[in-house]
Amino acid sequence: MIRANKRRIGGWLPSNPEVLRKWVANLLAKPVAEPSDYVQPIQDLQNLVASTFSLNASTQAMFTEAYIYDPNDPTGAPALTSWPQFLGVLNNIMTTAPEFIVDSHGDAQGLVGFPINAVLDWPMGTTAGYSVFSSDLFNRQLQKVLQYWGQFLTTEASRYVLAYGTPDTDPPSIAWLSPQAKQQIVAVACQPSNNPDCKNYTFEDIFQVPDPYDPVYLGFTSWDQFFVREFQPGIRPLGDTVLVSACESAPLQYNTGVKLSDQFWLKGQPYSLENMLNFDPLTSQFDGGSVYQAFLSALSYHRWHSPVDGVIKQAFVVNGAYYLENMAEGVNSPDPDPSAPNASQPFITSVATRAVIFIEANDPGIGLMAFVAVGMAEVSSSEITVNVGDTVSRGDQLGMFHFGGSTHCLVFRPGVSLSFQVPVTDQPNLDATNVAVNANLATVG
Repeated sequence: MIRANKRRIGGWLPSNPEVLRKWVANLLAKPVAEPSDYVQPIQDLQNLVASTFSLNASTQAMFTEAYIYDPNDPTGAPALTSWPQFLGVLNNIMTTAPEFIVDSHGDAQGLVGFPINAVLDWPMGTTAGYSVFSSDLFNRQLQKVLQYWGQFLTTEASRYVLAYGTPDTDPPSIAWLSPQAKQQIVAVACQPSNNPDCKNYTFEDIFQVPDPYDPVYLGFTSWDQFFVREFQPGIRPLGDTVLVSACESAPLQYNTGVKLSDQFWLKGQPYSLENMLNFDPLTSQFDGGSVYQAFLSALSYHRWHSPVDGVIKQAFVVNGAYYLENMAEGVNSPDPDPSAPNASQPFITSVATRAVIFIEANDPGIGLMAFVAVGMAEVSSSEITVNVGDTVSRGDQLGMFHFGGSTHCLVFRPGVSLSFQVPVTDQPNLDATNVAVNANLATVG
């Protein structure tokens, strides 16, 4: 049996497989509701699958395939073995918020920010899983499930994880606003900083909190409000290059000569601009252009900022797939990805739910460009906060990701010559470190 050797980037799932195994075991040990008591969107998903022959066969087959691949699961996590079992676990997740996990020594392990992804890691990489998660019919009903969970994460009931942990479980979790968790968040925020004093800052020095005098929740009214927290003024100063970083993110790759239409499902995962930009009429201008992609980590800042001075020409959200993984990274590949969809990031720019914003840059060396915010796995809400016709300056907010991890692209027309101020490569680099939002990204020429 070939064991996957890829690591989990971004901190969306614990890097230690033993910690994740125990977490999933705890999840599976919880009592589940009777199907008749499932929340309505899950009942509707259950009914859809039961009444659709192809989905009924494939949903069960993906768990069977994953179990046959390795009954002990290459991640060390106990595999779910059936579609009904998954629905019961999914129903439990609807009233939980992401936990900050530590190991038996109290050392931070990150979070299970993708709890649904955690139990679908291998089923989504099977042949049957590809069939299920590429079904538009399935995805539109799954979207309603994710939106239901997303709504819970905006309520006061979701903020329990900010103040309370589960120290007696294995693995234990700690409160997000505990000193240990805040210290780790500060450390991530200080990665791209050139300020030597950053490591001495407190969480409150770096991030705005609604009520610094609230000793329990710091005024945060929900998990989501904490997740989309803003930097304090001046923490991320605006760079002086014509193109600045749109997100707090680590560069994945930079490709030139990108085609309008390409076979994005292949092993090399080439970008396919028509698919990425949803066949918008403006897309033809980018034929042969370039794409810069970067990914966000779990503990980072999740709002998007304009990379250029310019005018918003078009802005829309594309409904796509949520757990579709490139088959070249699935269980039948020589080196399957245990942290899907991390290694499928270029692929999902063409298939995942994403926000697309076209900006006419003031600088003629850039002109029309596109910003694409791509939701990964649980991310069911990408909120655009600008409108067509708005004038934006570098560093102005464009929108944000809610309650989940993500990747993004900047797309340029052919003839735009960029000199990057940060390390970039034409091959995916999963070891890159964060570039600060608003920091210098590239010059033109």
